[in-house]
Amino acid sequence: MLLRRAFSLDGRSLAAFRIAIGLLVAADALLRSRDISLMLAPDGMFPLPLLRQYLDDPWAWSLAMLVDAAWWGPVMLCLEAAAGLLLAAGCGTRVATIASWVAVVSVLRRTAPATNAGDAWLACLLFWGMFLPLASTWSWDARRGSRRGQECSTATVALVLQIAVVYLAAGLSKWNDAWLSGDAVRFAMSVHDHGTPLGEWLLGTGWLARPVSWAVLTLELLGPVLLVAWPTPRVRTSLVVLFMLFHLVSCATMTVGLFGYVGLAAWLAVVPPEAWDWLGAHTVPACQGPGASSAPESCAARWACLAAGTLALVSLVHDATPWRHTRLPRPLRSLINLPCMHQEWGMFGDVQRQEQWAYARAELADGSVVDLLRGGRPLEAERPTGGFTSLPHHRWHKLFWVLPRPEQRIFAPAIAAALARQWNASHTPSNGVLWLEIRFARLGRTPTDDTLHELLLATWPPRDHAGRGNLERFLGGPEPDIETRPDIDRQANETLAGESAVD
Repeated sequence: MLLRRAFSLDGRSLAAFRIAIGLLVAADALLRSRDISLMLAPDGMFPLPLLRQYLDDPWAWSLAMLVDAAWWGPVMLCLEAAAGLLLAAGCGTRVATIASWVAVVSVLRRTAPATNAGDAWLACLLFWGMFLPLASTWSWDARRGSRRGQECSTATVALVLQIAVVYLAAGLSKWNDAWLSGDAVRFAMSVHDHGTPLGEWLLGTGWLARPVSWAVLTLELLGPVLLVAWPTPRVRTSLVVLFMLFHLVSCATMTVGLFGYVGLAAWLAVVPPEAWDWLGAHTVPACQGPGASSAPESCAARWACLAAGTLALVSLVHDATPWRHTRLPRPLRSLINLPCMHQEWGMFGDVQRQEQWAYARAELADGSVVDLLRGGRPLEAERPTGGFTSLPHHRWHKLFWVLPRPEQRIFAPAIAAALARQWNASHTPSNGVLWLEIRFARLGRTPTDDTLHELLLATWPPRDHAGRGNLERFLGGPEPDIETRPDIDRQANETLAGESAVD
């Protein structure tokens, strides 16, 4: 009886979840449209041959990778937006949920180097949503149909466990000295890490960092346990409120992309029926009991959820144990990729004392030197004002955060070329880019070490083996005399390139 109550979801909660997740899908498509020419175009940052090499699995499918044409990216975003709006309205809900999942996974993989944990979590929630009665109330589909009370099925079990395990895994990964001492929160709140100006102002001084660190650990470790083991109305309502506040604060103080908003939508699914009754939302008649449902779960849905849940568990065990240093066998990786069950389980588990940034040093034809990553503002090569928050948005933050890693660095030349091409297309030849260098920099990780380590990631035009570019061929004159700095030494290079991203 206790477990049935823990995994039963109210029809109104599922409806609120459907509306929120549908609007998120539509908003994601709208926000991605800002980067169509850079992230979804054949000559953009992620050329398809390199992307297939990066994904390294034919089962990592994506409709967005079927056609290598400039018009295909907008088509995919229109599909994603339309599916999200139909899902939010509850019109053709089952088909809209499937279409939303297909579109989100497709676009996610087409822009894989700029994908973060929130994108993967959104895809997983949509997958479980395909097997849930999301249209049972507050939907166009239910305007003349029957309405359910509570639903308890394999899919509701999967959704509740999905929500719980995301936080539990993140909490367990934080059980280390950096978090227990409170330093991790302070480091992460820097604008040269994942903080916003508000986050840096609130927690950068450190006096509030320790209690906040302990509060986050307690919430992430205890909350999931209470969600499953103590599903009383008062406890569950309190958890919903606490985690929603947690995500609202995270959105204001950190650049975590969609993660906070996906979390807000996810917790709507577990709002207890008593909370809706208290709010006066009586659209759905009171159910007869915790497991009341008007339609049995199909055998196919049950087995699909069990299979996908098992693959998610394998991914979790692999990533949360020392086995993460060895790759899973290819067949197993392919099975996990098929339903897109791989997630970043240990978010912000390893946060170190560090300040890091990326910049694109461009010399223009008029002699000025600007930063193309920051809209062409005057170059700041050390600690650029605003840090990563001064980049266009969180996807750029994630991309240039991980670009020094060997697996992502294969995109660096294409990224440099795309940035130069976009700038030159919107400026006159007198303000065009002559030279471009993308660099990643990081200060030492100890309070007494202020050594600046810098890594040259890419140049445009590309350099030859002698370190010179080919611009002189086009200008018919000598190569421009611009300042260049050698790559960092080999040991520092390996340290920078081997860093793990926590976004």
